[in-house]
Amino acid sequence: MDQHNGASETDSGAFEGSLRSTTIPSIIDRAVQLFGDREGLVDGVGDGAVRLTFAQLSDEIDTAAKACVAAGIAPGDRVCIWGPNGLRWLLAALGAYSVGAVLVPLNTRFKGQEAAYVLRNAGVRMLFTVTDFLDTNYPSLLAGDNAVDTLERIVVMSGDVPDGCTAWDDFIAAGAGVEIAEVRTRSASVQPDDISDIMFTSGTTGKPKGAMIRHGASVRGFDAWATVVGLRPGDRYLIVNPFFHTFGLKAGIVASLIKGATIIPQPVFDVPAVMARIPQERISMLPGPPSIYQTILDHPRRAEFDLSSLRLAVTGAAPVSVELVRRMKEDLQFETVVTGYGLTETTGIVTMCRHDDPDETIAYTSGRAIPDVEVRVVDDEGNDVEVGQPGEIWARGYNVMAGYFGNPEATAEAINSDGWLATGDIAVQDAEGNVSITDRKKDMFIMGGFNAYPAEIENALAGYPGVSQVAVIGVPDHRMGEVGKAFIVARPGATVVAAEVIAWSKANMANYKVPRFVEVVGSLPMNASGKVLKGDLRARDND
Repeated sequence: MDQHNGASETDSGAFEGSLRSTTIPSIIDRAVQLFGDREGLVDGVGDGAVRLTFAQLSDEIDTAAKACVAAGIAPGDRVCIWGPNGLRWLLAALGAYSVGAVLVPLNTRFKGQEAAYVLRNAGVRMLFTVTDFLDTNYPSLLAGDNAVDTLERIVVMSGDVPDGCTAWDDFIAAGAGVEIAEVRTRSASVQPDDISDIMFTSGTTGKPKGAMIRHGASVRGFDAWATVVGLRPGDRYLIVNPFFHTFGLKAGIVASLIKGATIIPQPVFDVPAVMARIPQERISMLPGPPSIYQTILDHPRRAEFDLSSLRLAVTGAAPVSVELVRRMKEDLQFETVVTGYGLTETTGIVTMCRHDDPDETIAYTSGRAIPDVEVRVVDDEGNDVEVGQPGEIWARGYNVMAGYFGNPEATAEAINSDGWLATGDIAVQDAEGNVSITDRKKDMFIMGGFNAYPAEIENALAGYPGVSQVAVIGVPDHRMGEVGKAFIVARPGATVVAAEVIAWSKANMANYKVPRFVEVVGSLPMNASGKVLKGDLRARDND
């Protein structure tokens, strides 16, 4: 069986007229032409909310772009944003893109040392940030040993403005004297193969590395993504995924501009706030990791909110159970639930289920390669494995990064001479080309000579009665080498007993997969993108 699974003729037909060679600035202009009078963005809640049509949003982006020119930002200069989802984050990003700058988003949970590393590594000249988010004054974190020599200007988008920083309004006002023709010239000069972003990876195997992402790949990939999902003009898209993450920025902002969906940023994922916002704004699109939907489904106040406007859900980043897919369709009334797989180094997208796939395919797999992208599953020597056997996912196509910024050695290690990116993710592939992610290569543990994949065990435990969330790690064992330990969060009102879970596991999975230890916890540590921080669980277990 040929396992180089690219687009089929059927898939390709669905993408006729797609944006195959263009840039992010060009889709802003296209959005104005196609959807100009439609509501393009809603920022904030209640009477204080800012509501802009796509045409008005474009004008605001032009204003931010002129301010970037006035600040001396040249094509190729790196500009960083460190703050929560919101209008000004979007304006700073799209304004920077429009003048040919390269965006370097920063995780809002980073501490000063982590942020300084990224800023120095990327040679960032200008930083947009805030002083009033989650009780954090971000500029103050870049003092002393964390000062960054390349950083020439800090623009404060909201909150008090410290000495030496520039207020957002002053930054914008300084661009008043710049002719719009200069912005138009800059935007037109941006090419599809130009770098749009340097997205720093999480650094799970050492220092974070900056993946260089192209304009053309961003637009083409998320045109394909949005088409598969069924995003359409008039959809109202609550973007809970952080803008600093590939998903929030590209599957959120870029996809909405392409398809004419209303962008509704959510600064912090708070379940009651999100459930209240759904009826307030008639939200139809709500993406996120499985934990978001599970938390909403299990929330004791869910019945108080009218969630009937929900139509589209896209999930991934963690195992999804068939039961969760069923409950999302039956209890939350989603018409479409789609899962997918991607990573920073692939512009955030590699494979996707299709909306008409069976629930089992959506739950147990991450779908098949998007059009014009190839996927292989290989052994440690780079040879294709048999269908149904685990191996590392390799990907090749337009979506693969240009490389790691300033790190040719790491680039050569990740991408071979034939253009295949080694993802570090372990999966099995079925005869139709659907991949089931079993784990990160590094997260696999070996029990008594058998390879055990935590994600596979987690997916099984998700079917145990009363389980809301679960995470599995390998822990040392003097006899077996390593054994599994499961951390379980129970549903509200449910009681989960560790011994009973272990007994159930023995009856329902191979012995080497059975967790030898089970700990019931109130919550799992997660990053801002909803992924479980297994390093924190390992550290907790070692204490």
